[in-house]
Amino acid sequence: MKKKKIQNISILTIAILIIGSIIAYNYSVDITKQKGLQFGNELNQIENNISNIQEKFYSEKIKWVEGDISKIELLEFYEIHVDGFKKNISKYDELTPPELFKSSVALLKISAETQLESDLQFIQWIKTGDESAKIRSDALFQESYEYQNLGLVEFQTAKVGIKYYEGGEKFEEPQGVSPQKVQQVYEKMEKQCSEQFKNESGGFDSNQMEVELFNCSNEAKEWKIQHMP
Repeated sequence: MKKKKIQNISILTIAILIIGSIIAYNYSVDITKQKGLQFGNELNQIENNISNIQEKFYSEKIKWVEGDISKIELLEFYEIHVDGFKKNISKYDELTPPELFKSSVALLKISAETQLESDLQFIQWIKTGDESAKIRSDALFQESYEYQNLGLVEFQTAKVGIKYYEGGEKFEEPQGVSPQKVQQVYEKMEKQCSEQFKNESGGFDSNQMEVELFNCSNEAKEWKIQHMP
């Protein structure tokens, strides 16, 4: 578990470093530059928060293993952890990314959601000792890692895309993504669209929300078409 903790924090640290570099972009139009800077700062803050949340998640588990806190105290902390993680994930929806960065944000959000699912299974394992929950937690952790890698590839591709439009450098699409993974990501994007724009009864609170869902679904389909090998 210590190895898993180190891997997790290392992955998040890399993400923060890469995403933080968005602040250095040289947009040709001042207002676009300002929007890019704001987006970069906000996204970097979300990733920093996730890193801190996950570091605390595993450090509290170590305290329990070493006898510094009780199991009850650990589970009480995990309730707070889940609430805090959910609130942080919701902040992805508040971002206004430049067009080229929309898919990378969607993938990073999926990564965070999958990490939360992993944490919930991990908590279930702590509560019950059910080894199948621990196995599911590990599998979801690996999925989260894969989604984050895809998100970072998309992010870097978008950076190259901006340079391509402004400076003539070559633009390359991400390579080596399997059809299964593309389909899996597409389905999660569609799920996100529904959760964001449909109400609890599965309908729409306004005609505008229905239009937004239509546009969101079209973007997900476009992403699938572009990335399917």
